Amino acid sequence: MKFKGTILIAAFAGLAFMSCSSSSIGAKSSEVDSVSYAFGINIGESLGRMNIEGLNAKIVAKGIADMIEKEGANAKMTNDEAVALLNNYFQKKQMEAVTKNLKEGEEFLAKNKNEEGVKTTESGLQYKVTTEGSGPKPAATDEVEVHYRGTTLDGKEFDSSYERGEPAKFRLDGVIRGWTEGLQLVNEGSKVTFWIPSDLAYGEQGAGGAIGPNSTLIFEVELLKVVKEDPKAKK
Repeated sequence: MKFKGTILIAAFAGLAFMSCSSSSIGAKSSEVDSVSYAFGINIGESLGRMNIEGLNAKIVAKGIADMIEKEGANAKMTNDEAVALLNNYFQKKQMEAVTKNLKEGEEFLAKNKNEEGVKTTESGLQYKVTTEGSGPKPAATDEVEVHYRGTTLDGKEFDSSYERGEPAKFRLDGVIRGWTEGLQLVNEGSKVTFWIPSDLAYGEQGAGGAIGPNSTLIFEVELLKVVKEDPKAKK
């Protein structure tokens, strides 16, 4: 994660207004005060999603005030220095997560492979068929229709077709490697659990805030339908 100076100021400026008590924003407030407070709420919600441990809103607000008052004469660092400090901080946290998540995934998979019914492929993918279907197995070039639920090792759900109320449809070679390999191992109508190591999922990059770098992922999948590729379509 990297910050640019203008984005940094816009993002953190909202916290300066969060130091106001909610009781001071009412019917008699000026439009500017109300907009300022609303801006703070909006930015505060965004910062909350970043999960910055120990973030001190009062100190953030002081930094804002120091930068604004007297044209920044009271500021303890320049904006460029602040951006550099934050970039270094987030790079450090990223590397810590890379190492931590990889180790946790390796330890989990080492134990999980010994669980009853769990099979491990040469790539390191682990899977367990809980309901055996009788339909065809898909090829990588086929389209599949599935219901699924995805969670991290700590049980947090990051995606679910059940929550959306409709199954997902996609060509099998257009998704993460763990899915492409795993679904080719089961028959249409099967229910299966996949434990996907990070190198077969989203790797060091992760995917958004829910899936951190080097995360091992768990998917419960129902293979509802396999649509075989039409050979004529290649012509």
